[in-house]
Amino acid sequence: MANRAFLFPGQGSQYVGMTEKLKQFPEAMKFVSRANDILGFDIASLMENGPADELKQTENTQPALVATSCAWLSVIKGKGTKCDIALGHSLGEYSALYCAGAMSFETTLKLVRRRGELMRGATSSIPGTMGAIIRLDKSKIEDICKKASELGVCEPANFNSSEQIVVSGETDAVGKAMKLAKEAGARMARLLPVSAPFHSSLMNPVADEFAKNINSADIIDAEIPVISNCNAKPVQKAGDIRENLIKQINSPVLWEKSILVAISQGTDYFLEVGAKNVLTGLNKRIVPNLTTENVETIFSD
Repeated sequence: MANRAFLFPGQGSQYVGMTEKLKQFPEAMKFVSRANDILGFDIASLMENGPADELKQTENTQPALVATSCAWLSVIKGKGTKCDIALGHSLGEYSALYCAGAMSFETTLKLVRRRGELMRGATSSIPGTMGAIIRLDKSKIEDICKKASELGVCEPANFNSSEQIVVSGETDAVGKAMKLAKEAGARMARLLPVSAPFHSSLMNPVADEFAKNINSADIIDAEIPVISNCNAKPVQKAGDIRENLIKQINSPVLWEKSILVAISQGTDYFLEVGAKNVLTGLNKRIVPNLTTENVETIFSD
């Protein structure tokens, strides 16, 4: 049975200066340099110096976060720390698959760069966004999405914990959902700083197009189980990995369920590998009785 899981963050964890704490590890910084070579532009400078508006564009955010997670992974593996199971939040699933040996660093970076490009392109003519709702029942949020859908697409997108659910869709509809959630008694309901309506049916064209990239990519069986966002099931077979990565684009992220599945597999310790501590905070709400740490805190100067 597994007893240690690595968690990999997704979009929203990026920040200018996200490589600063990695500078104490020269081997890790080689990953950042390699990212420049693989992508063909100076993403290292963007990660270190910004500007923030450019870093938060999804085609830049996605490879920046993956490069940071992979660099941190090299640090902890270099110290002999390994995991028995891996999972990542949305974009973080790619870092988890790299961790599990299912794809190379180059393949991973190229896929997430293409993923971001397609997501951005698909939303250029459709106003889309996401919004987080705190402390409101799942059933009420589902009802709110139905009412808000009178103004356009509005769907649950991330089931992060019993207290936090994210909705996604067209800008006016999501804005309406935030208003309705506040009226229904939500502790908080606010729009998120993202540039696309991720994990909604608006992403259907992206899933269809991205399938070409996934199916032609060099993906092999994973060495350890990776829990997929779209169904919260541990997978290792390359065919299952491909199918789930395509579904992930336009399906909700079942994060809370994924964490509970990891626990059912014997996990009693979680380590967040990457920028910030968003998943650490979520985990402490989902499983407050288990230990969750993050690398930026462990290795802070």
